[in-house]
Amino acid sequence: MDTDDDEIVTWWGLVIEGYLATQDRLMGEIADRFGLAPASFDILLRLVRSPDHRMPMTRLATEAALSSGGFTKVADRLVAADLICRIPSPDDRRVTFASLTEHGLDVANKARAAAADILRRIVLTPLGDDAPALAEAMRTLRAFNADR
Repeated sequence: MDTDDDEIVTWWGLVIEGYLATQDRLMGEIADRFGLAPASFDILLRLVRSPDHRMPMTRLATEAALSSGGFTKVADRLVAADLICRIPSPDDRRVTFASLTEHGLDVANKARAAAADILRRIVLTPLGDDAPALAEAMRTLRAFNADR
């Protein structure tokens, strides 16, 4: 494919601008409905989709792309809001799990359902049948560019 320099840079700019506008709208609605900041929402989603709704805190921080200190602050806020609790590993005293509380599981499930509804409205409605192709294209880019 022979693509002009300006054209390819413009394409990429549109991808970024489209993502940012959509993410801002999604996170704004989640914040309005549930009082969750983006990092808190991300952590709750990761936990609700994990076995037993728990994950080692270091792995969770890495997956959420947060520094150790940044993750600790978010985790402290989630503990204070009774959304997660910290559980020491019975097998390795160096490991602490973040686990959803009962209240956290309820909020996480409701926030996940709300996010799906919002995404249907702000992504699927405008893209229609093109949405799966966009997801597959992003999966391809992630696989090609990850850890390089």
